[in-house]
Amino acid sequence: MVCAIRCSAILALMVSVSPFCGVLCRAEEPAQPLPESFLSFWNQPAFQQRLAESYLAETDIEPRLTVEERERLLKILNLISSDKMNDAATALQKELAQNAAASAVFDFTLANIYFQQEKLNEAAAAYRQAVQKFPKFRRAWRNLGLICIRNSDFAGAAAALTKVIELGGSDAVTYGLLGFAYASLDDHLAAESSYRMAVLLDPATMDWKMGLARSLFRQERYPEAAALCESLLRQMPDRADLWLLMANASLGMNKPLKAAEIFEWLDTLGRSTAESLLLLGDIYINEELYESAVRAYTRALEQKLSVPAERLLRASRALMARGALAESRQLLERMQQAFEGQFTDSLKVEMLKLQARIAVAEGAGSEEQIRLLEEIIAIDPLDGEALILLGQHWGKMQNPEKAVFYFERAAAIEKYEAQARIRHAQLLVQQGKYEEAIPLLRRAQQIDPRDNVREYLEQVERAAKTR
Repeated sequence: MVCAIRCSAILALMVSVSPFCGVLCRAEEPAQPLPESFLSFWNQPAFQQRLAESYLAETDIEPRLTVEERERLLKILNLISSDKMNDAATALQKELAQNAAASAVFDFTLANIYFQQEKLNEAAAAYRQAVQKFPKFRRAWRNLGLICIRNSDFAGAAAALTKVIELGGSDAVTYGLLGFAYASLDDHLAAESSYRMAVLLDPATMDWKMGLARSLFRQERYPEAAALCESLLRQMPDRADLWLLMANASLGMNKPLKAAEIFEWLDTLGRSTAESLLLLGDIYINEELYESAVRAYTRALEQKLSVPAERLLRASRALMARGALAESRQLLERMQQAFEGQFTDSLKVEMLKLQARIAVAEGAGSEEQIRLLEEIIAIDPLDGEALILLGQHWGKMQNPEKAVFYFERAAAIEKYEAQARIRHAQLLVQQGKYEEAIPLLRRAQQIDPRDNVREYLEQVERAAKTR
């Protein structure tokens, strides 16, 4: 009886000792970054209290201790309560080395020490040893699930937390973290079920409701996701992540202008992200509001957001394809200012090609086109597309020698050989040199058979016979 009282006193003291404070927030960096809201969860006093209380036994689902084991464990708990964690760990390691069949409580206690010391891999191994010895050890399953979450082992976390629930540990945190694990595994139906239980047990925690909204969105149940977001926004109108989710749900419901309205509102609040402004620009392009699209993309650049240049280049192509030449050129100019000196050669080449096409479409004259194409060749002498465009240009300018020079350079590049042979043949046909064009067309057809080339070849062959 005295022993039991002393043990209870020690355990009560352990709940309040300083080593528990802030331990989990400094854990090893996970393989995948976790959301900030989940990382902040580890700092909460309630969670730290829960970890401390996990030392306390639950008799219906706990491994038993012999009298001798209880006495040895009491000495170890005395070390823990005196903040002598390393000495306690050494004593536990010695105990387990001497007796492999020692109670799972020893493995669990050692795992808890490792957990506090941020040795997550060692802690996980010790928890697994504990549940292997005693499969109904609910506290060990719960802490193993927590470590798996921190290590981004979401399959392991789902298995461990499911076991906790099977053993009667149906609390909101367990369900909420299980929902997060399932969502990370893209099992959004299971995530939804878990989050619903977490919300039922703890309706005050926003993370569970946000998880539920995201799981509905991932299942493409956009009206339900939007309705939940709208309800949550009435309580917390400053949550940018909720506005973003609602905007994306609006897009899923084919309400692009509603989504644009939300993105504009976020920008007014100063809570825009690169993705929200890029999506806003894309919406405006689809709605043929080209000037508004360029303004949205430009805002992303002006706010120094992390904007992928490739994404803006794609937007500029889309503008050009829709005939918005001035807007396409304007966006390219803003990109050049924002990313000056940061372009890779391949990206710079793509920009120059687009500028050349815009120059031709705007009738800017051959000199501008040639300047841009020659700049491309200077960067990448094996750019077959630019070589072919130069060949075509000199063909139109009645300079067949230069045209043939560029066509032959392009034909030496495997990817562009067929196209270069065809363009070369067309130049020869324009000069009435049918016999010389035929081998080029046959070679092109051999490389890349196409019906239109076959028909053209037949026409050239007939013309050659006629002559």
